[in-house]
Amino acid sequence: MTEESGKVTRRRPPRFELIAGNVALDFVNTLDDRHTEPKELLATYADLLRFGEDSGVLDPGQFDRLIERKHLVEEQTHEALLQARALREAIHDVFWAILNQRPAPPAALGKLNAAAQSAAGRMRLVPVKGGFEWRFDDFGSVDAVLWPIARAAAELLASDQLAYVRACSSKTCEWFFLDVSKNHQRRWCDMTSCGNRAKVRRFYARQKKESC
Repeated sequence: MTEESGKVTRRRPPRFELIAGNVALDFVNTLDDRHTEPKELLATYADLLRFGEDSGVLDPGQFDRLIERKHLVEEQTHEALLQARALREAIHDVFWAILNQRPAPPAALGKLNAAAQSAAGRMRLVPVKGGFEWRFDDFGSVDAVLWPIARAAAELLASDQLAYVRACSSKTCEWFFLDVSKNHQRRWCDMTSCGNRAKVRRFYARQKKESC
């Protein structure tokens, strides 16, 4: 994204479909069709950075600095990618357990706790107009994209919004999202995809039943 006349414009088309309403849940969704035919959307470290850019975790300058470094420290960036996938699965396992009214797996919760604590150590208070705000230190570390994600997951777990975390009702999808609808009755990750397919299936089922 770039600044033009005070407006933020995107430098390139988004690669990731961000429907969850929370960056940690969107991050979980980067393993598509998880329970049927898993599709890895974070195939490379560059994919991880693109997720950071698309989700707003990385600003354009941070993205550029990290993408330039990836050729210089390939071993470190590969390790960061593996770390990212491990964190993603830990976040998934914790929220999946909660959705299914089971205790959070200790190993997954421990990994998330460690990531959140590490992220907290990278934060500092900075003065802004009218007060202060938390910001992360300069994003020079190859795993910096994970800090805001870990923090978002931890904050969601400790918030009153936890009760509104959902999984898409489509058994071939089950993407996570935060249900902020008025009556908290949202069932689908996106009505134009999974929701629409469900409507079509119900329509043809009715047609078939009526023709019998």
